[in-house]
Amino acid sequence: MANVPVQRMSQLMAKTLRDDPADAEVLSHKLLVRAGYVRRTAAGIWSWLPLGMRVLRNVERIVREEMDAIGGQEVLLPALLPREPYDATGRWDEYGPELFRLQDRKGGDYLLGPTHEEIFTLIVKDQASSYKDLPVILYQVQNKFRDEARPRAGILRGREFLMKDSYSFDTEDEGLARSYALHREAYQKIFARLGLDYRICAATAGAMGGSRSEEFLAPAEAGEDTFADCPNCDFAANTEAITYELRPVDATDVPAAEDIPTPDTPTIETLAASLGVPASATLKNLLVKVDGEIVAVGVPGDREVDLDKVEAHFAPAAVELVTEADFATRPDLVRGYVGPHGLDKVTYIADPRVAPGTSWITGANKPGTHTKNVVAGRDFEVDGYVDVVVVQEGDPCPKCGTGLVLDRAIEIGHIFQLGRKYTDALKLDVLGQNGKPVRVTMGSYGVGVSRAVAALAEQTADDKGLCWPKEVAPADVHVVAAGKALQTELALDISGKLAAAGVRVLVDDRPGVSPGVKFTDSELIGVPQILVAGRRAADGVVELKDRRTGEREELTVEEAVARLTA
Repeated sequence: MANVPVQRMSQLMAKTLRDDPADAEVLSHKLLVRAGYVRRTAAGIWSWLPLGMRVLRNVERIVREEMDAIGGQEVLLPALLPREPYDATGRWDEYGPELFRLQDRKGGDYLLGPTHEEIFTLIVKDQASSYKDLPVILYQVQNKFRDEARPRAGILRGREFLMKDSYSFDTEDEGLARSYALHREAYQKIFARLGLDYRICAATAGAMGGSRSEEFLAPAEAGEDTFADCPNCDFAANTEAITYELRPVDATDVPAAEDIPTPDTPTIETLAASLGVPASATLKNLLVKVDGEIVAVGVPGDREVDLDKVEAHFAPAAVELVTEADFATRPDLVRGYVGPHGLDKVTYIADPRVAPGTSWITGANKPGTHTKNVVAGRDFEVDGYVDVVVVQEGDPCPKCGTGLVLDRAIEIGHIFQLGRKYTDALKLDVLGQNGKPVRVTMGSYGVGVSRAVAALAEQTADDKGLCWPKEVAPADVHVVAAGKALQTELALDISGKLAAAGVRVLVDDRPGVSPGVKFTDSELIGVPQILVAGRRAADGVVELKDRRTGEREELTVEEAVARLTA
């Protein structure tokens, strides 16, 4: 194996810290800063120090190797992009405030790329003219930018981050399905090699658009995504993507709707208490405005409306809650007593739990009055069914009915079957086998490279510090000179022998630093193997410690070199 240079900590641009940063909220943020991997430059903007760069480059290498293995071709596109392609697809406006927009000195509009669907489409439009030029998979590893309202959690949620984004171009939907499957398999290999625990979950497409979409989620307390996992079958999904079938029921025996006096019961809680019924027997009607038009959202009274789902359903339209001023302009809408029957000029959407035939107690659109025996489909019509409730632990699995388990996770990858959203907007056609133009179909596939570093830190760290898997660690072995001249001489000698055999070595040869501090730092930095030249250095004996298990073994120098180069 090739000789690799030894990294001496006496020359390393990295200082470890004893205390957590004051603004650190999550484990990865605390440890990556304390161990000297990253430093904060500004809110959501991070600098990578030498140790951090080693880990980051190892993640990149694994991603590149697996992308190359499925035939991906690497390119590099600019981060500074013109407005026009994003106008053509509508994303200049749809992306909202998270898009970094700027102008040049001549007043021209530009953006910092959050993703590159438009530009990749234009590249292929320029390079491909025939079906013979496709299929093709192009990818890049590049910094992306999003103007996060509240950048937090260190490198987990920043304004600038490193991402691998790839794009497939095919002439038919079957080809898109094959490209999607290739990426799905490649991602499984990537995350397995990285040593990440992950789940593949059904997801929503969001601003990306398209049909099929799946997320790769790494379970972690610091995760901002909530996913549902079924303990009985293979179902797993982001809670925003869970859908249920509409199951109508027979309402033949339900009596006619009847108004009942319910003074001072403007909330579900007060109504249920007054009538002595469970909240699940009531119908909650939340009023929102969609591009200024009032829409009512109906859900069972014991459930909360997930506004993110409502916004996703109506995207790119703007969704906001109604205000006191809105009620003032609509006297027919009685705050606290709104019901779906008799609503005028209001679109009514409902969760599938409000299925045809279900009977409810709900507002009567009169002050201090509710109506019982209100049946969906008989006493009111639903303009559209949308899964809009907040998913709860124990909700039935849509596949087998078993109670779902909820967990937090970090999104580390996302794959989309975009279809023709972008190729339609940018008119990407090639000549087909019959000589006629064929509209190309696309897939989009992302891996959060810098985010994977944080996810690994979250999943593998222990109470002593970081604990990297071998493939991504900044070194294979951390050699510690636990003493003065003799121990340092032995540590440097054994480091040279290991490096000559191709082992990546980090050696702590810092003068004037106590053995205790060096031991603590070796555990904080998290290299898989720790080799200590200590009290038995004069005998040519060193101690080898496994960072993860804590197992220790005394070996001669020759035995240690043989073990670590095997």
